[in-house]
This record gives sequence, C-alpha cells and structure tokens, in this order.
Amino acid sequence: MENLVYAIILLPLLGFLINGLFGKNLPKIVVGGLATAMVFASFCIAVSIFLGFNSESQPVIVKAFEWFRVNGVQINFGFQIDQLSLMMVMIITGIGSLIHLYSIGYMSHDKGFYKFFTYLNLFIFSMLLLVMGSNYLILFIGWEGVGLCSYLLIGFWYTNEEYGKAARKAFIMNRIGDLALLIGIFMLASQTNAVDYLTIKENAGKFELDGSVIIFITASLFIGATGKSAQVPLYTWLPDAMAGPTPVSALIHAATMVTAGIYLVVRSNFLFTLAPSVQDIILFIGFMTAALAGFYALRQNDIKKVLAYSTVSQLGFMFIALGLGAYTTAMFHVMTHAFFKALLFLGAGSVIHAMSNEQDMRLMGGLKKYIPVTHATFLIGTLAISGFPLLSGMISKDEILVAAFSKNPIYWVMLFILAAVTATYMFRLYYLTFHGAFRGTEEQKHHLHESPSNMTLPLIVLAILSVVGGFINLPHFIGHGHYAKLMEWLKPVLTEESYNQMEATLSGVPFGTEMILLGATVLMFFTVWFLVKNTYVNKKKQALPEEMYTGWEKLSAKKLYVDELYNAIVVKTVEGLGRGGRMFDKGILDRFVDFVGDGAEDSGRAMKRIQNGNVENYILIMSLAVGIILIVNFLLQ
Repeated sequence: MENLVYAIILLPLLGFLINGLFGKNLPKIVVGGLATAMVFASFCIAVSIFLGFNSESQPVIVKAFEWFRVNGVQINFGFQIDQLSLMMVMIITGIGSLIHLYSIGYMSHDKGFYKFFTYLNLFIFSMLLLVMGSNYLILFIGWEGVGLCSYLLIGFWYTNEEYGKAARKAFIMNRIGDLALLIGIFMLASQTNAVDYLTIKENAGKFELDGSVIIFITASLFIGATGKSAQVPLYTWLPDAMAGPTPVSALIHAATMVTAGIYLVVRSNFLFTLAPSVQDIILFIGFMTAALAGFYALRQNDIKKVLAYSTVSQLGFMFIALGLGAYTTAMFHVMTHAFFKALLFLGAGSVIHAMSNEQDMRLMGGLKKYIPVTHATFLIGTLAISGFPLLSGMISKDEILVAAFSKNPIYWVMLFILAAVTATYMFRLYYLTFHGAFRGTEEQKHHLHESPSNMTLPLIVLAILSVVGGFINLPHFIGHGHYAKLMEWLKPVLTEESYNQMEATLSGVPFGTEMILLGATVLMFFTVWFLVKNTYVNKKKQALPEEMYTGWEKLSAKKLYVDELYNAIVVKTVEGLGRGGRMFDKGILDRFVDFVGDGAEDSGRAMKRIQNGNVENYILIMSLAVGIILIVNFLLQ
C-alpha cells in the first residue's frame, strides 16, 4: 500500500521533471505520451486500491517523514487514503488522463507544447497532494500549487496582454481566500495542538456548538473555499480564466481545481456540523452564486463564457448541498459535474478547433453535419446538465432538490427555478452552435472538419460516463435504498453527527411527495427544451450584439456590471493608493533622504577645513576644548 500511494503522487511529478528538463528536445508525441501515461498510471493504481476498499475500511496513513515539531507537537509529512481521498484521486487522474490525451491533438501546433504538458503534470501532482495529504498543512501546499499552475496555464499565451491580466486576476483573487484559509488552519492548530485530520476529528467535540471559536475557524475555511471554488464575492476570476487553452478550462476550471473548496468543507465536516450558523451562510452564498451566474449565462455569446458561468452556477448548487448538510450529495454532484462539464468544455474546444479558433456563437450554426461526433457527445453533455431523465446530472441535481425540499419547500422552489435557468442557457448554446444555417465566413466553412481521434475519443468516454455516472448513487425508487450507495461509502469520513444530519435531510421527504417533485422537474425539463427549440430553431431567433440588448438582457450580457463595480471600488482604490504611495515616496521620503545626504556632505566640507593636517591648529583646538570643559565643570560645582 505504501509504495502504491507514493507511486500515485510521484508519477505525475516525474512526468513534470522529465518534460520540464528535457521536453524541449523531445518529439511532441513523446512529450504528450509520457505526460498522459504518467497520469493514467496513477489512475490505474488508484483503481487497484479502490477495489480493495469498502465502506467499512478504516483510513490508511502513510507517513513519509517527520516534518517538524512545534511546542512538543509533532507534524508529519504523510498521506491519508480513505473513501473521500480515493474518490477525488480517481476523478483527478481519470478525467486528467482523458484531458491529457485530448491536449495532444488540441495543442499539436503550439510552440509551447512541452511547457503545456509540464504545467499539466505539475497541476495533477499539486491536486493529488491537496486531496491525499494527511493534514491541513499538506493540503495548503497542494492548494498553493494548483493556484500557481492555474496562473501559469491561464496566462499560457502570455503574448496577449489581456490573457496575462486574466492570470493575474485569478492569482490575486485566490490569494484573498488563501490568506483566510491559512488563518483558519493556524487558529485550528492553536486550539487543538494538531493539524492532522484524524486527531482534530477525534477532538472536535471539545468545541462549543456554534461558539465564537468554531464559527471563526469554519468561516475562515469557508472563505478559503470561496476563493478557490469561485463563490460570491470571489467568483469573477473564473470566467476570465477562459483565456487559457480549452483543455485548461476543462481540467482546472470544471473538473478538479474549483472543486477543491467542496473537498475542503466535506473533509472538515466534523467542524462545520458544529457551526450551524456558518452552514446557513454557506447556503445563502450558494444560492447567490447559482442565481447570479445562471442569470449571466443567459445572454453570453462566447461559447466558453457560457460554460464558465455554468460552472460557477453548478458550484453554487454544490455549496447549497453543503449548506444543507448533505455532504455526500455535494460530492455526488462533484463527480457527475466532472463528467459532463469536462465533456462540454472539450466539446467546445473541438468546436473552436473546427471554427479556426472562433468562440462567438453568433458566427457558428449548423455545425452538426460537419462535426457529427462532437455534436452527438456535446448533446449528451447538454442533456446531462439540463436534467434529462436518468442521466447523471439529473440524478445528482435531483438529490440536491430533495434535500432542499426536506429543509424548506421555498428552497426547492428557488432551486427549481435555477435548474430551469440552467436548461435554458444550455439549450440556447446548443441550438445556436449546432443548428440553423452556418453564419461564419466562407474560409471558416471551408476549414470545418471533425477533430482527430485523440480528441474525439475522450469525448466519447466522457459522454458514456455522463450517461451512466448517476447509476453509482441511484435514488431509492429505483431500488438502491435512499441514496445509500455513496452515503454508505463515505460514512467512515463523516462524524456520527454529520451522518445523522445528512440522513435526516435525505430521508425527510415521503416517497409520494418525492415522485411529485421528480415529475415536476422532468416536466420542467421538457417544457424548457420545447420553448428554447421553438425560439432558436422554429422561429430562427439569433443572438444579438451586446449593444442591441435592452432591459434584463443587457444586464445579463453586462453581468450586472459587477466587474465594472469591482474595478471602480477595488482596483481604482488600490491604484490610487499606489499613486499616493509613489507621491509620498518621491515627494517626502526621497527629499528627506536627499536632505540627510546633503547635510552629511556639507558637514564633511566643514570638517575638511578643520582637518587640514596642521598640527598647531589641532593643539590649539584641543587646548580650547580642555579649557571649556574645565570652565563648565567649575560653574556646575
């Protein structure tokens, strides 16, 4: 077990080192093949460990070495293998290996090919460190590592100044959350004399329920999660992160990195269950994020921007589940979302590849006959996220809806509306892109072709997972016990209080009521599908330029002017402070330093007249000084 755990995490690091040191001189097929093989090998090892695990298996701690001691507390550098970490590792390496394979074709003509795969392998290593670490400090190292990789990959095409700004924006906004996370870890360590999960979990009962200390700790951890998982107010970096190559959007900003915040909260369930007031805040922020991002997506015209706001909205759904105390429900949606959102982003990349790097849906249309594999798989992803019956997205989202109804029927109504919004913007994207007449240039039309097999194969695999992925956690009316599969699997990770809270939430809706709710969501799905198709296919409505939008459409296209507001309040303020600091530096500090320097120079000139080498003058000055000292001494007596 120990060697296998080391292999999982070290293989991507080895790929990073080999490609980083020698990749420039290696053939592209070797660089891409090596990077992909390293991640896939980690996936195979994770699956072999998974097959030996069950819901009764206890966590396995692999201690690498003693890291340091503080006040008699020993901090080890090690890894924890349990049901939660295994689930995350398989998502990271499984989806990661498919995206690596896709990238071989997508980035084949890029001059920075070897650097791209170097960064991807480093990202996988950092993400594995984050989810496999046995304590919060190792999690934080991985947390910072994925932040660095995000910066490098978003700004990968650094010659474009706007892409560089997007990378800086992501880096800076994530630092806000990272500082809060670090404060929370330090506070936790000061209260428990430990940073490892198992020790803190055992001693979590010592905290006062909803006391000020546990509220401060969990709020700090949640702010950290807010930055990494793009929640209100730290969400505006993720749509701008679409500046990076499309495989980056799929890997980092859809399937893995942005789910780190959800992983942090689920891993820390023994703390958040003790802070109901913070759970209420999480629920509120989740609703705010899902609603705002869904509204923005309704009138975006960039295909990747629609998917970006969709990601932010779906992350809001996951945080709603966390706020409801349904930890395994959140993880279930993390898994299904990884399948269909990676599929949608890679499908969008295939569309962009066929369209000669065009991303504006207003210049697409009618692509289904030119790129049939991309079209078919993209349709499956669209159906999954929109809630087609028995596809993975419908099953995991329905579980969140049931949990919401159990807490408060008003929550269900709000989520029902948000689910309808999701289906609306996704079908709009689908029909504008693949149906109707082609609206691009003749040169683009001539270039249209299906992507190579190393790009379409990952699409097919992800499409299959998007169809069958939900069967891992089927609801009780299909015969698996009420969401029992995943809840029982993750039970060892949860405290008894967390498990009981979650079980009460997921079992709180009678069977008949649940059938009515399910019927309502299915009816909503087909209604939205019909209306959107009627609008964009039968009536042939086209997306308008932003300047032609009015009312709510303009507010959606302009994203409620939040970026402009942040720019006016935060960016301009910081820039103003910078200008003020520069004026203070040059107007006061520089002049003071010059004054001191000039004074020293003038005193030196004055001393130079005295220190002229004339011994008689030196004796005269000494005599006068002695005389003055004697006189002063006499007067003082």
